[in-house]
Amino acid sequence: MTTLTGTAGPAMRRARGSVRPRRDGLTGVSLALWIACAFFVFVPLGAILVLAVGGSQFGMLLEGDVVEAATNSLVSAVASALLAVLIGAGVAILFDRTDLPGRRPLRLLALTPLLMPPFVGAIAWLGVAGPTSPVNLWWRETFGAPLWSIYGADGVIFLLTVHSYPLAMIIVAAALRRVPSDLEQAARIAGASPARALFAVTLPLLRPALLSSFLLIAVGNLADFGIPSIIGLPERFVTLATLVYRYLQSGTVDDPLAVVAAIGVVLLVLAIGALLLNMLIGRRGWELDASSAPPQVLVLGRARAVTGTVVWALVLIITVLPLLALLVQALLRAPGVPLVWENLTFDHLVRALTTQTALDGAKNSVMLAVLAAVICGVLGLGIGVLSTRTSLRGSRALGGAAMLPQSIPGIVIAVAWLIIAPRIGLFNTAWLILAAYVTSFTALVVQAVNAPLASTPSSAEEAARVSGAGRVRALFDISCRMALPAALSGAVIVAVTAVRELTLSVLLLSPGSQTLGVAIFSFQQAGAFSTAAAWSLIVAIVGIAVIGFATRRPADT
Repeated sequence: MTTLTGTAGPAMRRARGSVRPRRDGLTGVSLALWIACAFFVFVPLGAILVLAVGGSQFGMLLEGDVVEAATNSLVSAVASALLAVLIGAGVAILFDRTDLPGRRPLRLLALTPLLMPPFVGAIAWLGVAGPTSPVNLWWRETFGAPLWSIYGADGVIFLLTVHSYPLAMIIVAAALRRVPSDLEQAARIAGASPARALFAVTLPLLRPALLSSFLLIAVGNLADFGIPSIIGLPERFVTLATLVYRYLQSGTVDDPLAVVAAIGVVLLVLAIGALLLNMLIGRRGWELDASSAPPQVLVLGRARAVTGTVVWALVLIITVLPLLALLVQALLRAPGVPLVWENLTFDHLVRALTTQTALDGAKNSVMLAVLAAVICGVLGLGIGVLSTRTSLRGSRALGGAAMLPQSIPGIVIAVAWLIIAPRIGLFNTAWLILAAYVTSFTALVVQAVNAPLASTPSSAEEAARVSGAGRVRALFDISCRMALPAALSGAVIVAVTAVRELTLSVLLLSPGSQTLGVAIFSFQQAGAFSTAAAWSLIVAIVGIAVIGFATRRPADT
């Protein structure tokens, strides 16, 4: 009995120990992802908070130029967000709830401004409404004054609206598809007309989506750099983003990093506040499930042709006209000359493709974009799988931490990396821009991965576990492979976004690390408008084509 007891004791202890959760590689993977997230998110944001508090430069926020820039930023952000929500919601309702002719191609065209970099859009619109545009030149010759110059505050608000309304359109359209058509049908049975049912039943249910899109757009526009620098500065319309750039480049203030950090903290607080408010709106909003019955389409009747013509004209003006203006700017021998065959030339396109500065910038941009796509793809895939397919402690918090930079203005991220760069050996190197790209764009891959995994049952993983696979092996064989196409699409979007990015690159620029976006911006600032337009045209067309290919539906292949 003693021998039996002695041999059975360790076996019983092993059996009892097997009941405890097994320590496999999943904990190590989670720890590695947390370390990466801490390095790319928490460390830079913590650095900007420490420098702002320790530098004691918050008094500079009350100086006249800072107050003026903050006022301009707030006015342009709020006004453009309001207009973007109004336009985006109206377009979404027309496309999803009416019999508007040509809704499918119109929807694709209406999304085009979202795929074009804002600073490229600014250069494009200079060819439409700039002082030397064909329209203004003709109007000046005919009536003695230009029709409208896009330079100034109104131009900044207009372009911010143009590049923001597609986001509101996407959010509102998604909310429209979740509104049960039964409610509208009940209102119709009660005697309401289709229009009355739409405005009395559907629109009130869209309030959370409308407010959410307003907050996201306002935060994004608050610190935009490309549009205010190209359109606002010629009329001395200074925003916080352009003021920060001036402080860092000119050194007109003592301890510019501390001053910029204080401005960045204010923007960070506003961004986090908007993010929390958006989360609160999402929790308090109505949870509605779309019914299986198709929604009742509002028949436009006699107004269908007129409405269709007006909408088609506006969408073409907003989307196609800037591209045509870029083409004209790139082909004209000089800005302001008459648009005739004798004044057209391919010299600017040839010069753009052979200028060493732009070629070096393109080479650096492609290298940084590919590296950013690989790093963001791997991190985004791991964080997305871990946060949606496991119940590991802290996994959801990891996903939220990775998504945080999406709501933080790029200027804050750039300043944060400027602060810590000398301490980690990245100052005046291209790797500093790469680190900022990873901070800003990992959320794009996480978001792309979360969508398919969140709507897929975990039965396949459970079957793999029953067959003897460990947790890491089951996640790798099932979840990772299932989310790999989405991660690849997200990585492609990261690469295209990084190639044409300006705000981060222009603030983190160092000798030998000029990017394509900075090169185009430099051409524009130096007066080489035709060369800037030629490169902008190339970037716009390639970016739209690649993003369209990466986000195409499987049925289109």
